[in-house]
Amino acid sequence: MRSKPKTSKKRPWLWGIAGILVILIGCGAYYSYNVYNALDGLNKTGKEESRFTEFQETETEKPPEWTGKERVNILLMGGDGRGLEKNQVARSDSMLVVSIDPVTKKAHLFSVLRDTFVDVEGYGTNRINAAVALGGPNVAMKTIGDLLGLHIQYYVYTEFEGFKSLVDAIGGIDFNVEKDMNYVDNADGNRYDIHLKQGFQHLDGDKALQYVRFRHDAMSDFTRTERQRDFMKAVADKMKSTWSIANMAEIINAVSPYIETNLSIGDMLKLSSLGLNIQMSGSAQVPPMQLIGDEKVGGASVLAVRDEEKLHQYVQETLTEDSTQMAGTDGSGSSGADKSGGSGASGASGTTGSAGNGTNSAGSGSTQ
Repeated sequence: MRSKPKTSKKRPWLWGIAGILVILIGCGAYYSYNVYNALDGLNKTGKEESRFTEFQETETEKPPEWTGKERVNILLMGGDGRGLEKNQVARSDSMLVVSIDPVTKKAHLFSVLRDTFVDVEGYGTNRINAAVALGGPNVAMKTIGDLLGLHIQYYVYTEFEGFKSLVDAIGGIDFNVEKDMNYVDNADGNRYDIHLKQGFQHLDGDKALQYVRFRHDAMSDFTRTERQRDFMKAVADKMKSTWSIANMAEIINAVSPYIETNLSIGDMLKLSSLGLNIQMSGSAQVPPMQLIGDEKVGGASVLAVRDEEKLHQYVQETLTEDSTQMAGTDGSGSSGADKSGGSGASGASGTTGSAGNGTNSAGSGSTQ
């Protein structure tokens, strides 16, 4: 019997993008024997290794195969496993989709709002972050793919410590924290409290996790997802440095215990030709502000999609954009437009992103 998704008063978060950055950059250096072996360890198939062994894959849930020529979409999920019992799976409270065109080598990043209320095939309607806890990663890929109108072939799942380990392994990130951030969580023994001061500074893994988890703004999860996208761009730049590439085997081994993916070593090698040549061409929040409606379910606020067809059109329009052709850079210090409903998170260059076009009227009603 499948265990039910565990709910919590805590606001869990983890940035799954860490995993895919390791895989893509690592694949670019796959000629190294040590890197090859390290990458092979990311795919966990044994019952003692995988957290998803309780979920039986059905034919309808099986993700589409990627031949290496068409667009590839990778779902990045971050969960908080604190307090879970064995065989319980946390909700994926951070969900991002990396969409890569292997012909143009252009990539786009979509962050999915966790309170989006959708149909989870076989499990009724629910918040989209419950899909992985209800049916496993294949159901999550199908559910989020249906929302975006994309076929998602792969997933990467990680938790708090995986993100911290990656940032520490690459030597931290110099980044501008746009304001003071403070949040105390006594529920976990204060292990993940947030205390950051405004200003340009060096963020190690612990401080970086604090930055991307913070959501106590007027715009709540909207600005948090924007911060996550901005910080990812800074991490991607650091991952492409000569030092990081030279030490790739050590970096992969440092994060491997915390990452799980359905990418086989063969799939990773198909990505190898893209690794260092991928260019971030844009990012967006899904659903966008103009397509979000308020709903009450069981007395709690959720985010409804006003028009699914228009949402699919929005995603396709975003995929055609190429901000690398535009003059100037965004708040992360790298080229790439960001379409979001947030207030503008600051990036590695110390500048501020563009303002959003709406307010959050459908708060989740939960805490960090």
